[in-house]
Amino acid sequence: MDDQEMQLKVRRVTDKFTESMYVLANEPSVALYRLQEHVRRSLPELVQHKTDMQSWEEQSQGAIYTVEYACSAVKSMTNSSLYFKNIDGLLRQTISLKERINNSQGRSPHVSSPPHVRSTSS
Repeated sequence: MDDQEMQLKVRRVTDKFTESMYVLANEPSVALYRLQEHVRRSLPELVQHKTDMQSWEEQSQGAIYTVEYACSAVKSMTNSSLYFKNIDGLLRQTISLKERINNSQGRSPHVSSPPHVRSTSS
C-alpha cells in the first residue's frame, strides 16, 4: 500500500471519528434546545386550557349546587302536600260557613256586596 493512500485512509477515519465525537458532544444540548423550543411553543396553549378547565369547573359546581337546591325544594314541596290538603279543607269549610252566614242573613250565596258598599238604610 502506498503511503499517500494510507494517509488518506487515516485522514478519513480521523475525520469520521471527529465528526462522531462532535455529534455525540452536541447531541444533549440539541435535544435540550428542541425540548425548550417545544415547551415555549406549547406552554401558552396549555395554560389557556388549564384556565378554561378551571372556569368550566366553577360553572359546573354552580350548576350542581343549583340542581341540588332545586331537588331539595321539590322534595320539600312533595312533603308539604299534607299541609296543602289541610289548607284546602279549611278553605272549603270557610266558604261553606260564609255561604251559611249569607243564607241566614237572607242574601244570595253567590252575590255578596263588599262591606263598604252596604246600604245604611236597613
